Amino acid sequence: MKKIIKVVTMAMALTMAASGIALATPSTQIWIPSTDVQAFKTLHLGIDNYIRTSKKLGNPNYYDLGLTAGVLPFEKLQMEVGIDYLEGGLGADADKNPIYFNAKLGTPEDSLFKFSPALAVGAYAFGTKPGVTGQNVVYGLAAKTLPVIGRISAGGFHGSETTLIEGENGVLLSWDRTMSEISDKLWMAVDYQSGNSGLGALSFGVSWAFAKNVSVIFGYDIYNNQALGGKNTFTTQLDINFP
Repeated sequence: MKKIIKVVTMAMALTMAASGIALATPSTQIWIPSTDVQAFKTLHLGIDNYIRTSKKLGNPNYYDLGLTAGVLPFEKLQMEVGIDYLEGGLGADADKNPIYFNAKLGTPEDSLFKFSPALAVGAYAFGTKPGVTGQNVVYGLAAKTLPVIGRISAGGFHGSETTLIEGENGVLLSWDRTMSEISDKLWMAVDYQSGNSGLGALSFGVSWAFAKNVSVIFGYDIYNNQALGGKNTFTTQLDINFP
């Protein structure tokens, strides 16, 4: 799951039309949001590519260039806002309105009380063309890191009644872990978003940190409803943090 242009607004984005999908995201696992929030005064650049395994359904590849920034100076309450530029041949109206917004408010683990989970609420898929590019997805997540097992996250989401199938509701689930036994630079994740719209998918992947502030995710996405989500995609996600 990342961002473009300067950031001064809110919201978070994911868009899709009957001809395919496009993803505009806040801090994510592979596909779904995570409880992670950009630190204050940090800027995150994300360059994501989604390459179809087959063009049989006529779905195009798509690309996401985005910026996300941390905007709250508090240790126990953090917020990020982001803006994305999406390109994916989603039809004339969508391609003429490629800008999407996202936002997230969260607390890290142990911040509320000892052993408290990380919590996050956010919004994404806020496009600029109502009924075409606005899924207007809102969500909530809780996450806890367990010894040996890694971090488990669970939550739910609700999307637009006009753009998604019947104002889709669903669950968000994920597991992720830094594979310290091999290298502190290696991270793995599996995540799942339910639903019959193009947002629903099972995704998994690995990430390698080439530097303290630069990493790349290599992943694979299996869409629940390929008539809307399209054929499965390979994804590469370059993440760079400033400073």
